[in-house]
Amino acid sequence: MIKAVIIDDEAHCRETLSMQLAKYCPEIQVVAQFRSATEGLRFLVEQAPDVLFLDVEMPVMNGFELLEQLTAIPFDVIFTTGYDSYAIKAIRFSALDYLLKPIDKDDLRKAVAKIKRPSEQQMAQQIELLLQKLDTKKVLQKIALPTNQGFEMVPIEAIIRCEADNNYTHVLLKAGKPLLVSRTLKEIEELLDGSSFLRVHQSHLINLNEILRYIRGEGGYVVMSDNSSVPVSRSRKEVLLNVFN
Repeated sequence: MIKAVIIDDEAHCRETLSMQLAKYCPEIQVVAQFRSATEGLRFLVEQAPDVLFLDVEMPVMNGFELLEQLTAIPFDVIFTTGYDSYAIKAIRFSALDYLLKPIDKDDLRKAVAKIKRPSEQQMAQQIELLLQKLDTKKVLQKIALPTNQGFEMVPIEAIIRCEADNNYTHVLLKAGKPLLVSRTLKEIEELLDGSSFLRVHQSHLINLNEILRYIRGEGGYVVMSDNSSVPVSRSRKEVLLNVFN
C-alpha cells in the first residue's frame, strides 16, 4: 500500500479527496489528514508518508511555506489548488505534480500512477526550484525537464534551442546529447517565459543569447551557436528584429 497524508484547510476537500482515493485508487491508504500546515508539519517531521497531497492556499502557513520548514522531503508531493494561478507555472517548472479542484477522477488516477518515492536529494532539488521560481527576486538558474527516464536538471543558459516533435520537444544543449522532453513546445515556452527565449516559428523556440547571425529572406532564418539554421516565420520576423533594435 502507498501511504498518503492529506493537508487542506477545507474539511469538504479533505473528505472528498479521501473518498476519491478509496474509490478510484485502492492502492492508496490515507494514514492522516490535517486541517492546517502547522498540524501537518509536526506529523511529517516524525513520520514520512509515500505521498503528500498538499493544498496550496491555506491561512497562517501555506503549502509552500510548509515545505520550506522541512529539512528533508523523502516523499512525493502532489499539490491541490482551486486556482490556475502563477503557482501552477512554478509547480510545472519544477516537474512536480498538481491537481485542480474540483479534482477530476482521471487526473487523480494519472497523478497517483506517477508516484515514485524519490530520493531526498532529488526532491530537495525540485522543491528548491519551486521556491526559487516563486521568489521573483531571484534569477532562475535551472529548469527541471521531464524525460521518459525521470527528469533532468538543466541550466537555462545551457539551452541553445528547442524544437517541437508532436507532444514532445527536442531540447538542444551546448554540451551533451539533445534531450527528448515529454512536454509540448508551448509548455516549454510558457515555463521559460521571462527568460531570454523567443518563439520564432511554430516548431522552434530559441535562446536569443545563442544567435550568431540572422539571414534575411521571406521570414529569414537564424544561425545558432551550434551552427544549426532555424527558420523564422513571417509572422515572427518583426518580433525578432525588434529584439535586436
